[in-house]
Amino acid sequence: MNKLINPQETIRIIQKNNFHFQKRFGQNFLIDENVLRNIIVSSEITKEDCVLEIGPGIGTMTQALCDAAGHVVTVEIDGSLIPILRETLADYDNVTILNDDVLKLDLPKLIGEQNDGKPVKVVANLPYYITTPIIMGLFESHAPLQSVTVMVQKEVADRMQAGPGTKDYGALSLAVQYYSEPKIVQLVPPHCFIPRPNVGSAVIRLLRHIVPPVETEDEDFLFRVIHAAFGQRRKTLTNALYGGMKLPKEKTLAALSALSLPENIRGEALSLPQFAALAELLRRP
Repeated sequence: MNKLINPQETIRIIQKNNFHFQKRFGQNFLIDENVLRNIIVSSEITKEDCVLEIGPGIGTMTQALCDAAGHVVTVEIDGSLIPILRETLADYDNVTILNDDVLKLDLPKLIGEQNDGKPVKVVANLPYYITTPIIMGLFESHAPLQSVTVMVQKEVADRMQAGPGTKDYGALSLAVQYYSEPKIVQLVPPHCFIPRPNVGSAVIRLLRHIVPPVETEDEDFLFRVIHAAFGQRRKTLTNALYGGMKLPKEKTLAALSALSLPENIRGEALSLPQFAALAELLRRP
């Protein structure tokens, strides 16, 4: 593994470049070699792969990705890190460094330019404050993705793989599971980062479904139903859909009856296939 993963080397690079952590970017640099190795291994990266990395920091994981992959495209929003990345990645000819906001990028176009439109593998140590928008942005862009392996807050990782009836189950769980198969790879304590975050972290791998596990004629409507169902968790599904989407209660009750579901059921009790079936009934005239 590269020497950047060493805490002393990370501190040296930071001090040499007079770099200051910016809270608004949620910057926490990984300094644990075992965690880094597990990320690379669990990503199943080969020299045939093009990897999209989000938030490379000073390039610690980028170096390891460059060693494992055929090509790495790394996107960093903080312009002050770009000169550092050019220095730490100077020995690699298989990396493209972009100073950009991944939420504003045209990902299908980028992947078309960098990998001839073939699926890429995404690897990232994501800023915790913006994890969900990034994950959903990746999937909703319908860019060609093979897998997404990311470091996130443990609580968010738990929500991604939660099932019906659990406290962590919600709209994020259903969205992630519609697009992918989630699996927590490793739990990561705060001392594995500089600076230390206030929460525990986890590496989670999202293996993209080739075909979604449920059929829907209107994906947008399905997720409107899901978001409305969890908008007010304590309400029954009928009341939540009326409040969130103005769907007539009689229509929802009829749909629930057709699916042999009780009138007082809450959204947290429905599985993804049940939500898909419900949405198809609700969008009929």
